[in-house]
Amino acid sequence: MSTEKKITEEQLTKLQSFVNVINQAQTELGGMEVRKHQLLHQVATAQEDFGTFQKELEDEYGKVSISIEDGSMKPIEEETDESNSED
Repeated sequence: MSTEKKITEEQLTKLQSFVNVINQAQTELGGMEVRKHQLLHQVATAQEDFGTFQKELEDEYGKVSISIEDGSMKPIEEETDESNSED
């Protein structure tokens, strides 16, 4: 019968260490991907809610620019089409 060949204990420890580091990194990356997905969903939801709120403000105040620092408003001037005006 043949004797089973094995790597040394030192080599086995080193091999296990590498595998553990790789597995831990892959687990952490998976967690980061889940968190990334959650954050992307949160941003998309906030953007939708923001768009709805902008529409509500426009319905109430018209087309205005609102300062996010103090809430002051100023009208947004409509651009005129120069090509349609007569000299």
